[in-house]
Amino acid sequence: MFNKTKSPAPTPQPRADSGSSIPPLPDLPMPGSPAAPARAASPSAPSPRGLSTLSSDLQFEGGITGGGDLQIDGAIKGDVRVGRLIVGETGAVEGNVSADYVEVRGRIVGGISGKQVKLIATAYVDGDITAEQMSIDIGAYFQGRVLQGRREAPAPTPAPRPASPEPAPQIIDMKGPSA
Repeated sequence: MFNKTKSPAPTPQPRADSGSSIPPLPDLPMPGSPAAPARAASPSAPSPRGLSTLSSDLQFEGGITGGGDLQIDGAIKGDVRVGRLIVGETGAVEGNVSADYVEVRGRIVGGISGKQVKLIATAYVDGDITAEQMSIDIGAYFQGRVLQGRREAPAPTPAPRPASPEPAPQIIDMKGPSA
């Protein structure tokens, strides 16, 4: 009455040592495949910036500057000035940090300056923080001062005073004749 259907035999997968191409990661489609949507490049759309990573087994001595995104999982001795910065749980910075967005999960010994600064529960920060927006999770260690920096509106210029029809005051000498 019921018949069991046979499943097709599995296709053999190429071995890594056979010199064949490496299959894509499970969450990333292969370029040109139907699952990969074609991106239309428009001049008004900003190009996506890639995240640069300093891995946990690397140590860097010197300053880092740039406009891109950086994740630090290793150790840096020097100042860091980038667009967005994430200090991972194994990351350490000994120097001043400046970025629009700073997320600290690891260790920073030095000042932090940014528009938005987040200290996650595993963070260790020893230094002053200047930020427009600031959040500190429970468990994060922080020693230093927080200065809330806001963009200041330009100072209003005083309106010019209208010319008065009154004559300018005169100074009159009230001393009598001297003898």
